[in-house]
Amino acid sequence: MALSDLLPPGGVVADLNATSRKQALHALCELAQKSLHVPARPLLDAVTERERLGATGVGDGVAIPHARTDLVDRVCGVFARFKHAVDFDAPDGRPADLVFLLIAPEDAGAEHLKALAQISRLFRRQDIRQALRAAPDSAALEGILNSGVRSDAA
Repeated sequence: MALSDLLPPGGVVADLNATSRKQALHALCELAQKSLHVPARPLLDAVTERERLGATGVGDGVAIPHARTDLVDRVCGVFARFKHAVDFDAPDGRPADLVFLLIAPEDAGAEHLKALAQISRLFRRQDIRQALRAAPDSAALEGILNSGVRSDAA
């Protein structure tokens, strides 16, 4: 599965504004509503519930909030680069400015985990993080994210 299979048209935004994790999650859920046609409020409830189980900040300024919900019928997601980094309780203590919201159907256990691992591998790469931070706009961000990075299960 290519990362581009997860991201809908319009599902990547540069310089989103938020000052807290709650605002960031709300903005991401609104982005999902616009690009994936998923109702924002129930999605926010699912994502917030998952956040209560454990922080989704992974370090190096990256967070991957995620949830399984019956609101979608396939694994999908949206991505935002935030104007100001937001605290997602990452192990390294750094707030996140690169945030990928992953959404999966309730019954997508293995597929959800594969997508999560794929996204995590991508964001571990310093060159990718630097390119995303330097990208001038959403189109450039999308191009970087869709640059052919594939998971093990094609």
